[in-house]
Amino acid sequence: QLYDINIDVVKKPYLPVASGELPRRFASLLCFALAAIGLSIVSRNFERHILVLYGLGLTLGTAYSVPPVRLKYNPVAAALIIAAVRGVLLNIGVYFATRAAIGIKGVEWTPGIIFTTVFATTFALVIAVVKDLPDTEGDSVNGVPTFAVVRGVQTVARGAILVMLAYYVGGIAAALTWSQSLQPMWVAAAHITFAAVLLWRASIMDKGKYTTPEVKTFYRWIWNLFYAEYLILPFL
Repeated sequence: QLYDINIDVVKKPYLPVASGELPRRFASLLCFALAAIGLSIVSRNFERHILVLYGLGLTLGTAYSVPPVRLKYNPVAAALIIAAVRGVLLNIGVYFATRAAIGIKGVEWTPGIIFTTVFATTFALVIAVVKDLPDTEGDSVNGVPTFAVVRGVQTVARGAILVMLAYYVGGIAAALTWSQSLQPMWVAAAHITFAAVLLWRASIMDKGKYTTPEVKTFYRWIWNLFYAEYLILPFL
């Protein structure tokens, strides 16, 4: 929000910094303080490789938003950064940190961990692209070449739907392949249900001609499906 005030005033005027509710100077100090506190906690309580993962995530997040790099202006780089941080670094980092916190040494790459990482990375990639669908007006005015601005809302939305459907099919195939470790019946039933919900919401958006309200609702349902996926993790 610190570096997107001009954009947020157009498309998200309710945000704290854009609305003026949170002064920019105080928000900057808060960000620096929280970053320093996070690095201090990780460096004091965890091993070096966890600190490296944390630092890498912090660096990529900074490169995404802060001038002069501002990789968010490159749609491919922006999507990859979000997928890498939310999908790979976050899940692997939490996995490493949790094992270290309870005194388990080493790393065991179980089918459940691999499944969870692939799921989170796929959804992070989809969300990284779909989140810009309702914001094409502000992004276009401010020269932010998102996929939605360059390719069009309808094309990007349909592409994201295909990626999610491919993930659901892949999830069922993975459960059948690792049937001794995963629970194929639960995973298959859940993913068939999730795919049906996705197609239902996609059909509503299509009938609504991809208007901004319909696209915003579809985006919220992507998050609903993301969190619903966590319901099946105990069965992995």
